[in-house]
Amino acid sequence: MKVLVTGGAGYIGSHTLVALLAAGHEVCVFDNFSNSSPVALARVRQLTNRDIRLVEADICNGDALMQATTEFRPDAVIHFAGLKAVGESSENPLLYYANNVAGSVNLLAAMDAAECHRIIFSSSATVYGRAQYLPFDEQHPVHPTNPYGRTKAIVEELIRDWAAAHPTASAGLLPYFNPVCGHDSGLIRQAPRDIPNNLMPFVAQVAVGRRASLAIFGDDYNTRDGTGERDYIHVVDLANAHLAALDYSEKGPCCEVVNVGTGRGITVKELVAAYERACGRNIPAQIAPRRPGDVASSYAATAKAERLLGWRAALDIDAMCTSSWRWQSNNIEGYGDASAG
Repeated sequence: MKVLVTGGAGYIGSHTLVALLAAGHEVCVFDNFSNSSPVALARVRQLTNRDIRLVEADICNGDALMQATTEFRPDAVIHFAGLKAVGESSENPLLYYANNVAGSVNLLAAMDAAECHRIIFSSSATVYGRAQYLPFDEQHPVHPTNPYGRTKAIVEELIRDWAAAHPTASAGLLPYFNPVCGHDSGLIRQAPRDIPNNLMPFVAQVAVGRRASLAIFGDDYNTRDGTGERDYIHVVDLANAHLAALDYSEKGPCCEVVNVGTGRGITVKELVAAYERACGRNIPAQIAPRRPGDVASSYAATAKAERLLGWRAALDIDAMCTSSWRWQSNNIEGYGDASAG
């Protein structure tokens, strides 16, 4: 199958490329490298011994996207491209709506021109907002609390409307929870250029000595140890979920929301302890006040993914931390200390 992957050089995208190429698919990556690195694609080539077609352009450039899509003529699209920092989205919401929403309109128009009506959209659990109940299932009300989450929710609705207008369309909407780690080879993974927004990359940088200590925001939540718990999913499991959704889309017209997580919450202290086991080092940490907007617990209901896609997360928190440490210990400065060769 020919698959166009927007944002394919990014964290989740690059891991999904490995899965796609291993399954024998032909891929074309559309990416502007605004929050990714060409090194990731070089390493995907190294891992798979397969060539990758690349179009370096911005999803907001409708002409470039139209040309790339009509020339490649994909059978399906996996859509990762988008800005994703919650804090930045509140500071600059118009940038997020222009990129995430208008860019997705450009993509669907280009797909129409190429007569491609199959899409897997990498959404986000932020579409749900504060939990009205746990675990989050696909029937949970959608009430995002920030512009980033709202752009994801709008794109989900956009794809639903687009699919309804095309009788042969197949669409998979995948709100995912907290992806971590990287490929078992240690060659690709999340490599934030600045201070990490997410917990595990920050823990990894403390473990390797790039940062002095970890701040744990709140230890008085109603959880097992008082710290917040989240549903951490290994990015390789998440990539495989996208591949399973792609396979499911071949069965016929559909538009399905499927949550992607492990179904289990891991607290901050539990994650730190697992990372200390993985790296064999003490990770200094201090308790800090709760952050505004943080919630005690968030984790997915996974029954629909298992029933519909035949997919279940395979890797536990110890495997995740071992994978993360393998990368961080070999790439102290992330992709910044590597060449693309």
